[in-house]
Amino acid sequence: MQNIDALFIIEPVIVIGLSVGTVLYWYRKHGFSKAALGFSLFAYGGAIGLKAFFQYLTAPVFLTASQSSVWLLGLYLGLQTVVFEVAGAFLVARFAISRGNMKRNDAVAYGLGLAFWENGVFLGVIALLSTVSYFIVLSQGGQAAETMYNLLSTTQPQLFYSPQSALALVGWSLLERVSSLMVHLSWGYLCVKSAAQHRIEYLLLALPMGLIDFFVPFAQVLTLPLFEMLVFMLAAVCVLASVYATRKQRNGMKQKRGK
Repeated sequence: MQNIDALFIIEPVIVIGLSVGTVLYWYRKHGFSKAALGFSLFAYGGAIGLKAFFQYLTAPVFLTASQSSVWLLGLYLGLQTVVFEVAGAFLVARFAISRGNMKRNDAVAYGLGLAFWENGVFLGVIALLSTVSYFIVLSQGGQAAETMYNLLSTTQPQLFYSPQSALALVGWSLLERVSSLMVHLSWGYLCVKSAAQHRIEYLLLALPMGLIDFFVPFAQVLTLPLFEMLVFMLAAVCVLASVYATRKQRNGMKQKRGK
């Protein structure tokens, strides 16, 4: 009986390492309020909970209506991210700043925190535990292994791809997590800047970034490489837009420090 490729265990380990590493690097390099991670958890966890509740109420009707339109399904997913994740991140940031728990210098840490909770914890840890459990059960053989193999070969056949195909799939999956880190960092950064400096234009720039989830249904239409490259390019645009929009404010702070 074929076991899953060990690459699928290595993938979440890399994702967790990348997520933890970026947070630790920023903390050691620049420092930040530890509350930024706590509030980013509250923002991300609250958004996921609200999304789940909203989909519980609306998905049966909406998904039936959107079966004939991938565009409508994309809007359904994208607007949820705009409202619950981006707008929610802004509201949590504004609350934390109003209470003195965060400052505008925590903007990058807040964005990295949002990315950490999604990629490193919510997706990374769950994927690691799942794949390790699959690997252990299948390696032991017996009836349980046969039952799991039959289930996985039907629901997740990619787990039994050849090493060459598995390597390509893992590579594209890692690129997707990098894209996720970039967009969460971008809108988290802008939300804190907007809340701290009362700059509504930063929030207006951040909100459309949530529409990146609009493209999720198109993964079934486009090839995997094309889809992942499209998402990565959009994520890069988000980062560049965030850096460009706040350039004058950053330059002003550098000049003040130089005096």
